[in-house]
Amino acid sequence: MAPTVTRVIPAARTPEGDGMVVQRAFPNQSIARIDPFLMLDEMGPITFEPGARSGFPDHPHRGFETVTMLLDGEFEHKDSHGNRGRLRPGDVQWMTAGAGVVHSEMPSSDLRAKGGRLHGFQLWVNLPKADKMMRPRYQEIPASSIPEAKAPGAVVRVVAGDFHGTKAAIDTRTPIQYFHAQIEADAAVQFPVPAGHEGFVYVFHGSAAIAGKAVPAHNLAVLSGSGDLAVHAGGEGAHLLFVTGVPLREPVFQYGPFVMTTREEIVQAVEDFRAGKFGEIAATH
Repeated sequence: MAPTVTRVIPAARTPEGDGMVVQRAFPNQSIARIDPFLMLDEMGPITFEPGARSGFPDHPHRGFETVTMLLDGEFEHKDSHGNRGRLRPGDVQWMTAGAGVVHSEMPSSDLRAKGGRLHGFQLWVNLPKADKMMRPRYQEIPASSIPEAKAPGAVVRVVAGDFHGTKAAIDTRTPIQYFHAQIEADAAVQFPVPAGHEGFVYVFHGSAAIAGKAVPAHNLAVLSGSGDLAVHAGGEGAHLLFVTGVPLREPVFQYGPFVMTTREEIVQAVEDFRAGKFGEIAATH
């Protein structure tokens, strides 16, 4: 069956972290998860005043992956395994939490001191049961290393998967496509939806007609079917995320930042975290 849009759902503004406001595409009151994806947040766009406190201080994860992509601003991250780094515009971090990390993501010290704009996305990807307790790992891809595909009137950044022969640098635990597209006014692009994939399109600037259905900015279009999906940008053009993956079809037990397949595994995750088995982020001076 050719791909279609089954639902169009507006993102919900939600307070998150320390002084942050996100536009949560899902889950919300209208839709839960889209297997294998657990959550999509659009961070901002927000302009910080100099000295403002905000961000995502120390917090744990187990059993899934977080994918952070910045469009504007800078993020500094660190974790309980000693990993540290900085994300700049266009960069992507694909963090596999696996057995567990304590992690923090904060606007950079420069951004907090001087003020400025922050805009980006965080996607949560579920891990299959067999990988939930794997060793944590990071894939940090600078903007310059993310492949771009050119189409008439459009540029598509290939974060994960394969866009008509342009292949991503990131390795995923299950088959996933993640494309960031900028489409000029009135241009059209065909996006591939492989057989067996489920997913969504999130429009965050302008508007688009997706499989003939109107999708305004900050709205999520839920997909069904496979084949080429026609996306026509509106008069302002369209900036969007196109994300699909093979569903895991496994039980999901979630308690905040822990996502496992049984209630007992959740209880164990909480006990392990309280016992300090995730470690802690070392203080820096």
